[in-house]
Amino acid sequence: MSGQDDSAPGRPPAEGLTAWSDALDLLANGELAVRGLLAGSSNYTFLADVQSDRGQGLAIYKPRQGETPLWDFPPGTLCQRELAAYLVSQALGWTLVPPTVIRVGPYGQGAVQLFVDADFSQHYFTFRDEPALQPALQRIAAFDLVINNADRKAGHTLRTAEDRLWAIDHGVCFHVQPKLRTVIWEFAGQPLSVDLIVDLAGLRAQLESGCALHAKLAGLLSAAELAELARRTEQVLNAGLFPDPDPQRRSYPWPLV
Repeated sequence: MSGQDDSAPGRPPAEGLTAWSDALDLLANGELAVRGLLAGSSNYTFLADVQSDRGQGLAIYKPRQGETPLWDFPPGTLCQRELAAYLVSQALGWTLVPPTVIRVGPYGQGAVQLFVDADFSQHYFTFRDEPALQPALQRIAAFDLVINNADRKAGHTLRTAEDRLWAIDHGVCFHVQPKLRTVIWEFAGQPLSVDLIVDLAGLRAQLESGCALHAKLAGLLSAAELAELARRTEQVLNAGLFPDPDPQRRSYPWPLV
């Protein structure tokens, strides 16, 4: 599996942690203390401290009860989609999504994701033309195709000081109907690389009934959503290239950043 060049899974972005499993353990079992509400979020999203005797870090906490009801997504499922996106990213071997768990926090059960210390003055539009970042950006574009991401704003792709890219905010993914809305259309019409095809084929195999990934996702998504995920993955592989925006529907999120 191709992964990002700097490290995959690599060192998790938290103090005192040297392994991905340590980060997941910290998020799942560490003491979680809310610092405050993040302004500008469409759902209640909190910055929190999380610490244990093995390490500490910052986390993004999205409680289920703070999710804004949406007409096209079942209520109370956005946090599950955050975890499902993380699992798919890991199954692909791309480690695009920061470590994510579902757990009980100060405001009830929700998604808890390791905070990424990124340069928040940068976003997709500021670095989309850099040649060194093209493989990672293609992975994000392919990832959004299979998870049917309805909200890939430019600010939902983060860049760290080490030039590592992370993909965040996946609460509105995995719908059974076409919902892809993204700012990443620069690859439209281009063929998928061999590495992408190999990794996507690996994902398709793991989505078969009886596989561990299928079982985990079945607890987070509906049966129809899980079946559609497998169908989309097959569709992307059969097409062999990045699609053009659909002229019959809105293909960009708003706001763009």
